[in-house]
Amino acid sequence: MTPTLRAELARLITAQVCLHACMTGFRMAAPLMALREGHSPVAVGMLLALFAVAQVFLALPAGRYADRRGLRKPVRLAVGVATGGALLAVVFPVYGVLCLTALTCGGATGMAVIALQRHVGRLATDATTLKQVFSWMAIGPSISNFIGPLAAGVMIDSFGFRAAFLLLALLPSLAWIWMRGTVEHEPLAPEQRNTSGSPWNLLLDAAFRRLMLINWMLASCWDVHTFIVPVIGHERGLSATAIGAVLGAFALAATAIRLAMPWLAAHLRESVVIGSAMLATALLFALYPLVQATWAMGLLSILLGLALGSVQPMVMSTLHQLTPRHRHGEALGMRAMAINGSSVVMPLLLGSAGALVGVAWVFWVVGAVVGAGSPLAWRLKLRARSH
Repeated sequence: MTPTLRAELARLITAQVCLHACMTGFRMAAPLMALREGHSPVAVGMLLALFAVAQVFLALPAGRYADRRGLRKPVRLAVGVATGGALLAVVFPVYGVLCLTALTCGGATGMAVIALQRHVGRLATDATTLKQVFSWMAIGPSISNFIGPLAAGVMIDSFGFRAAFLLLALLPSLAWIWMRGTVEHEPLAPEQRNTSGSPWNLLLDAAFRRLMLINWMLASCWDVHTFIVPVIGHERGLSATAIGAVLGAFALAATAIRLAMPWLAAHLRESVVIGSAMLATALLFALYPLVQATWAMGLLSILLGLALGSVQPMVMSTLHQLTPRHRHGEALGMRAMAINGSSVVMPLLLGSAGALVGVAWVFWVVGAVVGAGSPLAWRLKLRARSH
């Protein structure tokens, strides 16, 4: 990558971190406040779901808006909505308003991320650069998942919830400051804007359908691991610290592989990485219920983090090569809708399935499905188009 591209990418990643940290901070602080005010776990679960629900319904409109308007207008709108929703929580820190804040911050962050991803994809000039830029972009959420909750927690303990909400409300404005100097790409021609039709006709392309199915399966694996590990750890009498360490090892491994991906991108093919990750996930899911020791669960968690963490840059690169340039926003919106839909639906399904057949069978069934779906990944290379 050129120095100019590196500098541009650094600004955009920093803007992404600021916006995403606002949401992740509220995702920790709002449920904590609700619990301290005596609301039930069901109410807290509904509050958490609202962060993803907004993104499910707004993803496709946000993608089409990004295709029509580029980067600056969607991000400016997202900054305004997120800031407004966050300030409402400062003025009225009650459960009903926190639900509105969850919707606005979740939806705004989703809109901004889609516009940023579309813009970054158009900065790349070849397939190798595509993998590199999306590897760097994938690090942003890992950073914000650390900064947002930590900053909110420190402010809550030091100055209270309103101070924490005010700090989080300032973060979206920092995002806009970082990307003010960004130069827009050449706008789409009017005839391109008007001939796309429904975003659902993207699914008429068999390669795109395969990619969306693969994306959903791998996103579900994240949900399975996050949901089932605490359950299986509790069944085995592990402490909260031990369970947290197992999940933390997964997150650290996923971040580590994303840090390495920009240097490895030139030597990797998307289809090979995705297919190998699916096979590795199937094997690790098969072993997970069989191990008892905390260290063994931690080792499997690290290996799983390496496998799943390597996938996102490859999926994003493939998506940009499979879809027409003037429909990248729509494609990204469809991907975001599938991921956030999984985050809303999968915990409910996993809880019911675990109660019915046991959590071990959940691991085995999901692993078997992902393993059986791995041939879909190997065929992706046959349909990829030049960027």
